[in-house]
Amino acid sequence: MQYCRQSTICNVSILATPNTRPVADDAMPLGRVAKSTIRIEVADRLRQAILGGDLLPGSPLIETMLAAQFQVSRAPLREAIRQLAEEGVVVTVPYIGTRVMALSVDDLREIQSMRVTLERFAFRQAWSRRDAEFSRELRRRHDALTEAIDKGDDASSINAELALHGLVYEASGHRLLLRAWESLRGKLQLYWAAHHRAHGSRGPRRDSHDQYVNLALGDDLRAMLAEVTSHMKRGSEVTERFVKSLSTNSTEGVT
Repeated sequence: MQYCRQSTICNVSILATPNTRPVADDAMPLGRVAKSTIRIEVADRLRQAILGGDLLPGSPLIETMLAAQFQVSRAPLREAIRQLAEEGVVVTVPYIGTRVMALSVDDLREIQSMRVTLERFAFRQAWSRRDAEFSRELRRRHDALTEAIDKGDDASSINAELALHGLVYEASGHRLLLRAWESLRGKLQLYWAAHHRAHGSRGPRRDSHDQYVNLALGDDLRAMLAEVTSHMKRGSEVTERFVKSLSTNSTEGVT
């Protein structure tokens, strides 16, 4: 059985604005994007800026400013923004503009409950289909996540965590289930970005997936299903408080 190998997200630098954090002195400078991959690269760079916290939840995406920073025309920039809107990373309101999606506490709870339901079902579907290639790929993806955590690369760790959890969906043999998982990817990226900032980290704990991986390679399906539920609840209360504080601060800032 062959599995997808998802690429890491490209590096990005976003110039500081009232809605963004200042970029470190050693950050990679913005440069002209290759024409052949212009939409993909612009989308990747915007996505990393959002996940890394350089573009905060609720921040407006101003086309003229972004086009100048990326040295691209507005047409491919709009295509990239449309892609992120389809992923659920940004939201466009007619006659108002596009902003980075801001998750509410209700959003967090819905994402978590959907993930638990889908992933438990995925393991039931995939359990008898696991083979040597599944084991090798799971270990490879876990190693990639650990490497991203060790580097303190938040965006790459989010991408690697998506890939790790995505393996069971790929192995399930259930195409509709895989599509459902893929439809959650954008909001999951935002969820994990908020989760990491709430815990003051640049990625999950280094050992946070050890038990998950060990059970996924084992023989006890019941224990695996229990771990899925437990794994996804860890730290959720801290994340909810963090997101609620962002909403409160935003509301207080409007006069």
